[in-house]
Amino acid sequence: MNKAFTKDTEQEDADLDEPESLPAGQKNYMTPQSFAALKAEMHELLYEERPKVVETVSWAAGNGDRSENGDYIYGKKRLREIDRRARYLMKRIESAEVVDPCLQKNRDQVFFGATVIYQRENGATQTVTIVGVDEAELAQGKISWVSPVARALIKAHVGDMIELRTPAGRGAIEILSISYPAEA
Repeated sequence: MNKAFTKDTEQEDADLDEPESLPAGQKNYMTPQSFAALKAEMHELLYEERPKVVETVSWAAGNGDRSENGDYIYGKKRLREIDRRARYLMKRIESAEVVDPCLQKNRDQVFFGATVIYQRENGATQTVTIVGVDEAELAQGKISWVSPVARALIKAHVGDMIELRTPAGRGAIEILSISYPAEA
């Protein structure tokens, strides 16, 4: 199809399908909990929500004029949103490399899944857990393994002083403790 005849929203939809970027050649590491949550969301969308919306759209389509039918218009829009999210989730699930931090053998070093307490030069302490890109939530202290802080922490030991380079500048941090979840 000629680009002159495509809607801008179609390009925006295509852009939204792309997973968040990972470094080239890197795997999409995630914890078992995050992997299960993605699969549960996918199941919810495809087997519970989508069939209900399809039913509503079918009913609305049978009511005649679709151009002014709010149920039909909203339903079709919602179906596009569900399908877009499902495609995104499918890509994330397919590219997932599940890493269980409970099974980490070398618990005296920082690796994926570790919870690290460190101290900045100004004396402030911070606790972070290194997780996958999809599960990072800074407000909860969960940082992506591709973040500058996590990359600096990887393979460090308790007591190590690490130079940290962030967009805000350089600084040093000291590792105070490293922990992993207990095996279930």
